[in-house]
Amino acid sequence: MDSKEVPNNPQPDIRNVIQEVIREFVTTEQQRNEPAYKAELVEERRRRETLEKRINELAEENRQSRHMALEADKNAAVRSELQRMGVSKIDLAYKAIRDDIQRTEDGRLVAKNLNGELPVADYLQQFIQDNPELLPARITGGSGSGTGQKAPNAPAATLELEKIRPGMSKEDLERARQDIARVALQAVRG
Repeated sequence: MDSKEVPNNPQPDIRNVIQEVIREFVTTEQQRNEPAYKAELVEERRRRETLEKRINELAEENRQSRHMALEADKNAAVRSELQRMGVSKIDLAYKAIRDDIQRTEDGRLVAKNLNGELPVADYLQQFIQDNPELLPARITGGSGSGTGQKAPNAPAATLELEKIRPGMSKEDLERARQDIARVALQAVRG
């Protein structure tokens, strides 16, 4: 035989053994940590979805708030213009025209009718001309209405505050109440 002998048991390469052990260790660690990572990912997804839902709710609330603010602004502007034009029945007039008035993209208020778009002031002027019953009456009163003011029923008795005190007689207390009611009624009437 030859002087060269072929070993029956070759020595395993140390590098390959170390790499194989490291691979096994990493695989084991991944399998052990994988449920925690999955749970963390699920929790993050849930948080993200909750935040997205809340953002969408806030965006909708913002849109509704802006719409309400624009409606309130439109309401105030139209009512102010009606008042400036001398309309006495502002609520009735506003209810009749509120659907015809809209806001353009640039923020102006316009009235849309059969003739197209009109500025609000022009539309309101036309509306008032078509509906003069919304304006105050030109002649107050009617047949039988007096021209002067009514004369007081009884002479004005003066009430002295010093006379109002605890322990007053019932008659004096009743007179004081009637005088106070009469003065308050006169103040309300003007």
